[in-house]
Amino acid sequence: MILINLLPHREAARKKQKDQFFTHLGLSALLGGVICGAIFTWYQGQIANQQDRNTFLQGEITKLEAEIKDIANLQREIASLRARQTAVENLQGDRNLPVHLLDELVAQLPDGIYLNSMKQENQSVLLMGVAQSQERVSDLLRNLSNNSKWLTRPDLVEIVTAAPPANAGLGQRRVSNFTIRVSLTRPSSVAAPGAPGAAPAAPGKV
Repeated sequence: MILINLLPHREAARKKQKDQFFTHLGLSALLGGVICGAIFTWYQGQIANQQDRNTFLQGEITKLEAEIKDIANLQREIASLRARQTAVENLQGDRNLPVHLLDELVAQLPDGIYLNSMKQENQSVLLMGVAQSQERVSDLLRNLSNNSKWLTRPDLVEIVTAAPPANAGLGQRRVSNFTIRVSLTRPSSVAAPGAPGAAPAAPGKV
């Protein structure tokens, strides 16, 4: 007996394939969504961790900035205290500078030189006087340069040869008026006696 299938099997097969296609498409979409959700969640976790790290680092940076500011303030205070200490030491040492200045002038002035005035401005001293000759002035400059530890860097500002007064005798010679600028050394800069590099003591005049 011959059986004839009169049902539309081609349409049924196409429908079945279509249903399978949509089922696979739905499963693929669902799987893609799950994967995308997992990736999104992972990235969100990474972003949250990085934000936590950034917040922590920002807090630590703020602390360090405060500590650096405190250190800078301490350094300024230390520098100010050192400056005050140096100023006090200089003031204490400068009290004896006039004594050292007079002692050095007595020791270093050669014969034939007389000082008329002396003016001190900070560590600079201006000496004005009269010499019997210009050679005497040269001797004074040489003494101040080589033999004095308190008076340094002598500089001849001016030297003028003056004629003797009209009422002077025939034996009166010309004299030289001079001006010398010399630097006065602070006690803190002078080497202690007997220390290496200490300047030899200048011989005193009797």
